[in-house]
Parts: sequence; structure tokens; C-alpha cells
Amino acid sequence: MHKFGTVALIGPPNAGKSTLMNQYLGQKVAIVSPRPQTTRNRISGILTNEDAQIVFLDTPGIHQLRGKMNRFLLESAWNALAGSDVVVVLVDAGLYASKPHLLDKEIKPLVQPVAESGRPVLVAVNKIDRVKDKPAMLPVMAKLGELWPEAEFIPVSALRGQGTQELLARVLDFLPEGAPMFPEDQVSTAPVRFMAAEIIREKLFYSLRQELPYTTAVEIEAWDEQSRPGMALVNAVIYTAQKNHKGMIIGKQGANLKKIGSEARLEIAELLGCKVHLELWVKVRAGWTEDPGFLRAMGLGE
Repeated sequence: MHKFGTVALIGPPNAGKSTLMNQYLGQKVAIVSPRPQTTRNRISGILTNEDAQIVFLDTPGIHQLRGKMNRFLLESAWNALAGSDVVVVLVDAGLYASKPHLLDKEIKPLVQPVAESGRPVLVAVNKIDRVKDKPAMLPVMAKLGELWPEAEFIPVSALRGQGTQELLARVLDFLPEGAPMFPEDQVSTAPVRFMAAEIIREKLFYSLRQELPYTTAVEIEAWDEQSRPGMALVNAVIYTAQKNHKGMIIGKQGANLKKIGSEARLEIAELLGCKVHLELWVKVRAGWTEDPGFLRAMGLGE
């Protein structure tokens, strides 16, 4: 009996959805950072073994922020529910153990849409390795039990792999029978150009200050694997919404942009299995986060 199905990973920003998917795949498909709202697009990861093929949908974090881009992100997350067989809700155990009042603000808005999806629900209580005071988890679990009385709760650490196999076993219990839809060596449906742009954006998150990455976007303008055998020529544009941010991205004498490019080039080369010549440009596009046409062109809301 072979199983095939789709699992939507849903939760607030920075709950560990991308980390969990990467943990299952054994490699990085979705970018991660310590900052919330890193994931902007719905990204799929494909796990294949002898008995099943599972398509994980890593979604943008559910939040209550305003603006067109944030609305697009929410639409992407909710759309994943419609195409899933199982819903895994991730919650940050460490955060709610220290700030239980945030449960109503961040988790309660998820309850009704997830329930209305009609899908089986598993709640992965993530980052348990960060909770030193274990009794502090008792009121958190009690509150979660009130919000999702029909759900099953599984403590996990997506980063360290604790409890992740138990969670996977329960996911498999709910998946329907079916033949695999993808080759066994395929780990994502995302095009390599998209993944390269995401790698560059991840380096931006790590190199820039807290707020700046949220007003940046990355687009691959040119991709050439034919002109120079064994080397991919990649040109990418980093868009920023404000003129004064351009200099911050580039850095003194171009140092920051060079660092971003160097780190991204190495990772893209690993992704492609060949050498990469990467050129980065920085352009100002005022108000892009409120431009529906540009947001769609960048794949947001899909």
C-alpha cells in the first residue's frame, strides 16, 4: 500500500515551518532566518520513501499586519489549506511558555479557518528544546487543548529533529493511498531560478538590520547555462522600496553587496552542481510592497 498526499504547514511567523520541512528533506529547500516573515511564497518540498510520497507546503506565517503584500502572504497561506490532505499547525513552545497571553492573539485566529478546511489537524508544539522550565508548558498545552479539542498534539524540535519522526508517522496515518506523482530524486516543485533568488534574499536577511529586508525583493533577470560550459551566468536585481536603503545594501565601497554575492554564489553553485558567476544590482522601486502587479510578478500570493 503506497500513499501520496499533501501536507500544509501552517502557523504564525517564525514558528519553524521552513525548518521542519528542511529537516524532513535532509537539505535546505526553504530559506530560514531568526527573523519572522522570512517565507513569502508557498514553497513545496517533496519527501519520497518506499511507502509514501509527501508534498509539504511551507506557507507564509499567519499574522494580522496590514498592507497589500501582507494580504497576498495571507492568501497564499490560506490557499494551501484547500490543496492539502493534512494540516500541521506549528506553534512556538518557547515563545508561549514565556508569553502565554500571545496565544489568543496569534493562535486563535488560525482555529476557525483550519477547522473549516475539514482536514485532519496535527499541532506540532515546536522548539521544545528551548523550554527549560517544563512546568511552564502546562498552561500552554491546556490552552491549545481548548482551542483544538479534536487535534493531536506532538512536541517537537524541528531544528534538532526531536519528535519529528513521531509527527511524520501520524501524518502518514492520515494520507490517502496513491501512486507517487514526482520522480524520487525531486525534492521541490520550485524552479531553480526561484530557489536562487531565495538564497540571495536569505543572505540579505542575515546581513541587514531588522526592518530593511522586509522592503527588499530579489528578481533573477538573466540566467545562462549555455555560453560557458560548466558555469552558470546569473544576473539578479535586488529591489528596495526606499532610496536611502540602496546605499545600506551596497555598503561602504560595495563591501556588503560583495559579501551577499559571495555567500549566495557558493550556495547557488552547490544547488546547481556547477560554477556560478553571479552579478547583483540594486534598484529602487518605490512602493513595490503595495503594487499588486509587481507582487504577482514576483510570485507572491500563489
